[in-house]
Amino acid sequence: MKIAYTMTEGKGDLDQVLYRFAQEQLAKGVDVCGVVQVNTDRDDCPLCDMDVQVLPDGPTIRISQDLGREAKGCRLDPESLEQSVAEVNKRLTADVALLVLNKFGKHEANGRGFRDTIAQAMALDVPVVCGVNGLNREAFEAFCGGMAEFVAPTPEALANWFNR
Repeated sequence: MKIAYTMTEGKGDLDQVLYRFAQEQLAKGVDVCGVVQVNTDRDDCPLCDMDVQVLPDGPTIRISQDLGREAKGCRLDPESLEQSVAEVNKRLTADVALLVLNKFGKHEANGRGFRDTIAQAMALDVPVVCGVNGLNREAFEAFCGGMAEFVAPTPEALANWFNR
């Protein structure tokens, strides 16, 4: 089992790291599947629209809901998240060389989202790279049974881990 996670502090930084890493691997001809987050800024709201791009060639799916300017709750659209999970699962086979997931988040920590996808990749012996935030790190480590390796949040460090 080869599974790595990475974390950053800055808002949106992790999305950029994983996007660049995935794009560099695809450019090298690596068979990558998964999702990377590609947010879209909005002029009418201080919050961005959250979108995920399904790798390698899938659609871009909006995973956020517009709850209004003053909303404080979670904007994740669970139905759209599950759509992105289904798209990735269609692409995950033993021929895939790498699974990249933008985040092991609250849904995964609670047994939903990409949790089964990660388990399937591990069963297929496909290396996995996940973004994780501080709120869900403990749940991620428990899910991985202590087998996940932290990798510095740079495309270069992730590539070095993958190529080992």
